[in-house]
Amino acid sequence: MSTTGRTETPRERYRQQVREEVKEKAWQQIAGSGASALSLNAIAKQMGMSGPALYRYFANRDELITELIRDAYRSLADAFIAVGDAAAGRPALSALAQVLRRWALEDPHRYFLVYGTPVPGYHAPQDTTAITAEIMSVLLDACTAAAPGARAAAFEEHLAGHREWAGGHPDAPPSALRLALGFWSRLHGVLSLELAGHFTGMGLDPARLYAAEVDGLTR
Repeated sequence: MSTTGRTETPRERYRQQVREEVKEKAWQQIAGSGASALSLNAIAKQMGMSGPALYRYFANRDELITELIRDAYRSLADAFIAVGDAAAGRPALSALAQVLRRWALEDPHRYFLVYGTPVPGYHAPQDTTAITAEIMSVLLDACTAAAPGARAAAFEEHLAGHREWAGGHPDAPPSALRLALGFWSRLHGVLSLELAGHFTGMGLDPARLYAAEVDGLTR
């Protein structure tokens, strides 16, 4: 059943099935060679299709990458929103931190597609920011509840004048904006290093390092 309430036709269902299979093959390619090497022609060959036939489902490589990025952001947004709903709109930062880490470890290739090195030559369309705004909105709700109402320092005043990254949130105090930025930058820093294997051989437990960062942010 579609979002408009009408029944999908067999042709529409088949088209969606093919698109999902294409995306599955794309993730396999990304896992093996990275997003920069993604090739619709290679996917078509795997699926026993011609290149022109596959282009009826995705016009080009960038359209396919955009769809993968949207799916990735959507899955994280839904996970954050579920935590927010369970907490009646006031989620704990520690709960969001654990959701973020589970989501990242569940599929590192998905994580790096959206938070890793940009794909050369690819530019994401503006509508993907709407999904990221949902993620930041839940985070700002948590930070507004957790942040002290202290007088804004110079950097916090700077953040108050540049809220684009926070998805708006006009009522969030500067201290909450700073806490959200610290949460996002510090935790993604640990996750990126862990998933890239940079802690290997260092003799430390990345999970404990991550927990220490969360504790430092929420104390």
